[in-house]
Amino acid sequence: MAGATIGFVGLGSMGRGMAGSLLRAGHAVRVWNRSPEPVAALVAEGAEAAGTLAEVYAADTVVSMLANDEAVERLLLDPALLAGAATTLHVNMASISVGLAERAEALHAEHGIGYLAAPVLGRPPVAAAGRLNILTAGAPELLARAEPLFAAMGERTWHFGASPRQANTAKISTNFLLACAIESMAEACSLAEAHGVRPTDLVEMFAGTLFPGPVYSGYGAMVAERRYEPAGFRLPLGLKDVGLALEAGAARNVPLPFAGILRDAFLDALAHGDADKDWAAVAAVARRRAGLPE
Repeated sequence: MAGATIGFVGLGSMGRGMAGSLLRAGHAVRVWNRSPEPVAALVAEGAEAAGTLAEVYAADTVVSMLANDEAVERLLLDPALLAGAATTLHVNMASISVGLAERAEALHAEHGIGYLAAPVLGRPPVAAAGRLNILTAGAPELLARAEPLFAAMGERTWHFGASPRQANTAKISTNFLLACAIESMAEACSLAEAHGVRPTDLVEMFAGTLFPGPVYSGYGAMVAERRYEPAGFRLPLGLKDVGLALEAGAARNVPLPFAGILRDAFLDALAHGDADKDWAAVAAVARRRAGLPE
């Protein structure tokens, strides 16, 4: 892929760092975003600005990192855009529903464009450092073609099958597990605090013994310290991902009883004005239920 231009759509908190990683790896990158400020910042680093999505889709390969199904469908699944595209590969790195992944693959095939799903694990600082874990699925020859891009943006790529929807299913399952971990830590910390145990002491113990690793140490500290800002992953996105898990479960008759509880907890947090906080702020719901001070 040396010398090929990479079109990049979506320069939010994650996409900004991912496009920067591609630039640092020596790729020619043409960027587009709905707001101009991130575009200007990346142009200062050597990127080329695209005035329209059609200009992005004139690149050899398109990489996109948008927030949700609505944005992907509205911006990137326009039949007119795909019909006029010169690109031969779209790597969709957004966390989207299984149903949309299936429709996207079919629509791209209809227009002769290769399609891969490659959602990621990692928060914005990890994206900026090029150390994401990338969950991929799609045709092997397309995955091989995209591998240099994955190597620039991540430290490891995980393959989940030949159908793009499989990568999206893996990401939905992973984020569901993360949400369950946050909720369980919130309830455990509330129980401990109600009996006079400092949540920070509890988290230090279980993150250093039974549950080592970034989830329990990182999110555990946020829960114990009630530190929900700045948001690395906003609470409405957590609600979206829990909803995607419920949708995917219903499509295959897979009961997810914890997902229903999590959905209501996220809705409770949103109803209390926490939309701009990190999704770890769902822990505040467990505190309210326990009658602990805000």
